[in-house]
Amino acid sequence: MTREVVQALNVQADGTYIDATFGRGGHTRAILSCLGPAGRVLAIDRDPEAHHCAKQMSETENRLTFVQASFSELFEMVNSHGLVHRVTGLVLDLGVSSPQLDSHERGFSFNGDGPLDMRMNPDMGPSAADWLNTVTEERLRNCLRELGEERYSRRIARAVVAARTSRPLSRTLELADIVARAVPTREPGKHPATRTFQAIRMQVNQELGELKSVLPQALSVLEPGGRLVVISFHSLEHRAVKQFLRQSASGDPYPPDLPVTHDQIRPAVKILGKPLRPGQQEVEANPRARSATLRAAEKTAHADS
Repeated sequence: MTREVVQALNVQADGTYIDATFGRGGHTRAILSCLGPAGRVLAIDRDPEAHHCAKQMSETENRLTFVQASFSELFEMVNSHGLVHRVTGLVLDLGVSSPQLDSHERGFSFNGDGPLDMRMNPDMGPSAADWLNTVTEERLRNCLRELGEERYSRRIARAVVAARTSRPLSRTLELADIVARAVPTREPGKHPATRTFQAIRMQVNQELGELKSVLPQALSVLEPGGRLVVISFHSLEHRAVKQFLRQSASGDPYPPDLPVTHDQIRPAVKILGKPLRPGQQEVEANPRARSATLRAAEKTAHADS
């Protein structure tokens, strides 16, 4: 949804923009193409491969600055560059990138065999294998049910714990096979391990916690009139973004029976239009985009007062 992102940001030629999920630079390239010599982009990503891609891009693009970090460190990163309240627009494209999914060595996918890793930054924190080989059955069941919305979470958790008693789990196809044998039914066009892999990935990378941490920070670094654009893919992500924007747009939390005038409500953001979904042509070209939802909001002058 690159075109929709640029439109929602309303990119200004001399603006300062943050791509907080650089990935392989798709949104950054699109923003840079709209900027003049005075414009700039601060890109952030915790993936070392994204860092490598950004380093190559920055060799010929002096308007780009890249920081390898989690976007939950957004305010610290922006403050270190002296850009708090000076950011014209910020984009968050959540979830896992296609290059991460396509690399079997990263362990995000069951489409090929690889180490059971799933970390956005392979140099930090426990891998999926580390977590799966130590987590309790109850906690695994809760993770699959809550993050994966997996109806067979109990069966899968029991099967995983039973399998690891023989030997530690270490490979993606090994886990996919355990899940497939534990799930009694099949959804057309969907591998039975899809929800399990999604849930474990979100757990390993603390994706919901990262999202809930970054949203208020994003609002705090924008200048008045600055725009926040978020693309979410998972129902829990959709809900977190929607609730944050609605609360920010509702203004100060006055008691419901307190009489206040409209100008006293002081909302922090103005929600821009309805959520957008990718068109049929984009979904056909990239089936992974089918669950994407784009939401945009503009920071008001009341937000920092």
